[in-house]
Amino acid sequence: MHRHDTYAIGCTLSGVQSFQYRGAVRNSLPGGTIVLHPDEPHDGQAGTDDGFHYRIAYVEPAAIQSILGGRPLPYIQGGISEDRRLLSAARRILREVDDPIETFEYEDALFELANALAAAANPHTLGRRKQVDYSSAEMARQYLAERPQTVTLEQIETICGRDRWSLSRDFRALFGTSPYRYLTMRRLDAVKTSLRNGSGLADAAFSAGFADQSHMTRQFLKAFGVSPGRWLTLTREPR
Repeated sequence: MHRHDTYAIGCTLSGVQSFQYRGAVRNSLPGGTIVLHPDEPHDGQAGTDDGFHYRIAYVEPAAIQSILGGRPLPYIQGGISEDRRLLSAARRILREVDDPIETFEYEDALFELANALAAAANPHTLGRRKQVDYSSAEMARQYLAERPQTVTLEQIETICGRDRWSLSRDFRALFGTSPYRYLTMRRLDAVKTSLRNGSGLADAAFSAGFADQSHMTRQFLKAFGVSPGRWLTLTREPR
């Protein structure tokens, strides 16, 4: 048995993952989310002779608390959740294990994880949304639209005079998406313009602010369902 002073948040990719947790043996299967509370003793092993594969990330309680703003630290009964929103949020964080993501994207994923954890742990105590600050959120939106190449949440905090997490909540409430996703779409707009003007994929990705061509291509596929090259072929006017 061992313990961590962080959350251990993971997904079983294949097989059965078994572990002792709070006096019982738990079995994790693909499709669920493992959430081990900080400082809780546990172990881990294969639940069958076939073995298992999994991904795990360790998240500081202070990082979660900075987003929740003093609400009780979320606790998932039994250490396994079947909540679909939490699974989606965990998968975004777990991407970082094999494929490092930029800071802005990670902070957006962390925001979603913290709120998904809170909702899954106690969905009846989230309360009503507080009044939002439209002027700050609109200032952030305009800043993102005008400077999509290199933007950080620290810059937006400074420009708007708001902390990043409350600003992110207001932005989502008013514009239906997170600041990071809004920024990504503006970057993809810039990629489209560059491709129409004859730029290559790598140059279009770099000039729009993506880490590299593969990062841009993943985001393009996620947003539009086709690769950038395929999109350009489909949208070109026939000669």
